[in-house]
Amino acid sequence: MNEPEKPWHIPDAQLHPSLLVRMVLLALGSIALLLGIIGIFLPGLPTTPFILVAAACYARASERFYHWLLRNPTFGPLISEWRRHRSIPWRVKWLAITLMSLTICASIWSFSGKAWLQVMLAVIGVSTAIWLWRIPSRDRPRRQG
Repeated sequence: MNEPEKPWHIPDAQLHPSLLVRMVLLALGSIALLLGIIGIFLPGLPTTPFILVAAACYARASERFYHWLLRNPTFGPLISEWRRHRSIPWRVKWLAITLMSLTICASIWSFSGKAWLQVMLAVIGVSTAIWLWRIPSRDRPRRQG
């Protein structure tokens, strides 16, 4: 009989049977991780989605890299929250939307002569913010009243 999954359990890596696919996933996961790390220092680049993509790629490519990422004190809790509950912490969500908005507004201001680029940046920013806002947060503060 199947035992119910423990609430603290993170699904193990399920390696793809093909070595070629594992190598491609390892490369994609490493690129995503690099972009996520760059996103920490460059607020216009979202960190969270790239880290989640890296974890998904590593889970199918390499147990060693997957477990290394899960044990990372910066990224591990975010990945665990996503894998367990398909949610993003409230503080991370607000910080990402705020920093992204400030960066996109600065970019729109700096491209003042190119209306098409300003519109494209605004559409990308609003779309990304809406997508991020719609992801649930289990630790969202409740309204009083």
